[in-house]
Amino acid sequence: MPKPDSFQTVTDSRVLAAMSHPLRRRLLDALAVDGPSTVSMLAERTGQASGNVSHHVKVLHEASLVEEAPELARDRREHWWRLRAGGIRWSSTSFAEDQATIAVADAAASLNLEHQVGKVRAWQAQSETADREWVDAAFSTDYWLQLTPGELAEVSQQIIDLLNGWYLRKLPDDGAKREPVFVFARGIPAAP
Repeated sequence: MPKPDSFQTVTDSRVLAAMSHPLRRRLLDALAVDGPSTVSMLAERTGQASGNVSHHVKVLHEASLVEEAPELARDRREHWWRLRAGGIRWSSTSFAEDQATIAVADAAASLNLEHQVGKVRAWQAQSETADREWVDAAFSTDYWLQLTPGELAEVSQQIIDLLNGWYLRKLPDDGAKREPVFVFARGIPAAP
């Protein structure tokens, strides 16, 4: 199992392209939420055919985003997969060497935003029928701050540290039912 507080820094546009495919992003999410899994488990969670999932897991493996977990296999035919790191980081400035890599980085950023916004839209579409406690607990907030690039980087690190603390915490043995919760934050220069 990767250390949950380990981060993989992506500097290869081929890795960005591999992780930006919508199904591969769902597979990465499933492994992040549910932990190591077999292809058949991932196929069941995503509603995809095992052969299709197997292909996409192979692409993720070739991009060094997932790795086999042989210690979980009951025999040589069974293959378990896990994330290589607890998180993935990348900066578009790492891909500025030529127009092709810039295009890949721009497309990856756009697809990542679509993925995040899609999660919010899916929640909103079903929130009327959701448990009232979840509706009351879900949140959205935004602020206009006056910052330098260095201060924005500091805000970013503080938010990452806060969320990482919740991610790394030991779950209490209190019998409470916990559900996966998707939290994302963005800070960008903008005009009203």
